[in-house]
Amino acid sequence: MRSLRFASAEALVSHPQVALQGLDSVAHNLYPLLFKASYLLERAEVIRLLLERWPLEEFRLGALLGPSTDHGDDLRARACRACLEACVRGLADHVLQRRGRQRLQVADLTGVRDVQVPQCPCGRVLGRWGRTELLARTCCELQAGAVAAPRPVTVIADLFVTERNFQAVVRALAPAGPAPLRVHCLSFRADSLGPSELLQVLRLAGPGELRKLQVVHNVRLHAGHVQQLLAQVRFPQLASLTLPAKAFDAPPACTPAANSEDPLLTSISWELSQMTQLTELSVAFSTLTGKIQKLLGPLRTPLRALDLANCSLNHADMAFLADGAHAAHLEVLDLSGHSLLSLFPSAFSRLLGRAAQTLRVLTLEECGITDGQVSMLVLALGACRQLQELRFLGNPLSARALRCLFAALCELPRLCWVEFPVPTDCYPEGTAYPQDEMAASKFDRQKYDAIAEDLRSVLLRAGREDVQVSTPVFGSFDPDIQETSNELGAFLLQAFKTALENFSQALRQME
Repeated sequence: MRSLRFASAEALVSHPQVALQGLDSVAHNLYPLLFKASYLLERAEVIRLLLERWPLEEFRLGALLGPSTDHGDDLRARACRACLEACVRGLADHVLQRRGRQRLQVADLTGVRDVQVPQCPCGRVLGRWGRTELLARTCCELQAGAVAAPRPVTVIADLFVTERNFQAVVRALAPAGPAPLRVHCLSFRADSLGPSELLQVLRLAGPGELRKLQVVHNVRLHAGHVQQLLAQVRFPQLASLTLPAKAFDAPPACTPAANSEDPLLTSISWELSQMTQLTELSVAFSTLTGKIQKLLGPLRTPLRALDLANCSLNHADMAFLADGAHAAHLEVLDLSGHSLLSLFPSAFSRLLGRAAQTLRVLTLEECGITDGQVSMLVLALGACRQLQELRFLGNPLSARALRCLFAALCELPRLCWVEFPVPTDCYPEGTAYPQDEMAASKFDRQKYDAIAEDLRSVLLRAGREDVQVSTPVFGSFDPDIQETSNELGAFLLQAFKTALENFSQALRQME
């Protein structure tokens, strides 16, 4: 739906030269309309001039691109490179050209969503890392020009920092001189950084305002680093925390306590308990056997999202999850990598039963679920009437078992997304699970296509054409990994080289 006003705005920005010449005579309250029309048509030159002359006190990108009464389409999934670059360049022009005359106080650049298939017509996108790099570089250029502004513009941004843009981000966050753009961070993602670099940049990023912190992949932390980070950098507003693999491993030189107490875990759990806004926690691929109650018990707020994939949970851990205070509030849960139906069938069923009224997203990848356990899984899922997404890749299930499961899934009224494994029928007999990537990719694709079509027909016959199904063999799309894959690969190669050098040095010392 497009109003007459929006159609008029489109007509104007469709002729950039006319728009540029007539902008001074446009009413201030029409600038948001012109901006969305320009973004829709990818008129970067008009966007840049709109930002340079922005007459309002606030510019909020996500709100401007979202649905409105004048234009019902949602453009927030369009991370168009040309348009986003024009926004940042326009902000720089604004503080350069309108010194002392600017009304703009806050520029909120958050709200853009990164998706697998580019939604912008040009097909050229700018991901979160690229947006961070662009903003940091622009801030540094303004600082180098010693541009002073009577009232700096507050720029709210989601930052993604790696080794490659670390220095530029640090300079943007801690300017040595005049800074007409002051960066404030609500969401922070770090990858391919050392512990000391992470600590440095987080201290500068305004941890008191931070709502979401993701420390992932190639930030090599152990429990000592995590304790130091949480104790030295306070995060009073943090709602979502992701820690990298092995983040709860003991430091190399740490001697286990004689009484089996873990002082680092005790300290970490206490620091987490001080975060009164925390509702999302991801600690996947950390060994937490027998430690879940110690970690989650002191939290003051119930968790809505919890990722415990591949954490080597035991019976005590599962019992705490099933019977604890968090279960009845969980909306997103990942228990991948645990033999739930073999080792903890009762606790798992209790957990889903207590979470049934809130659970929206459930991930059970590589849980060793077999054909003989499908009936238990169906029974456990039956109460989850709010479930919208189910992922269970990597489980050794036959086509017949999947048909039974899909028939049961048809009864879940809100379900709209399912990721299911390649059926065992498509692999050579005797294939071992869990599979590595090489083994997982070697299956009979013709047979898979036929089975997948049959499973879709199960949904169609039940009137559930609204449910989308897929088998992403190599995992779900991650836009941040996609964007920084080259740097990630170089980091891994360097880490491998360093490990080989250390190994060689150790061998020479032994000789």
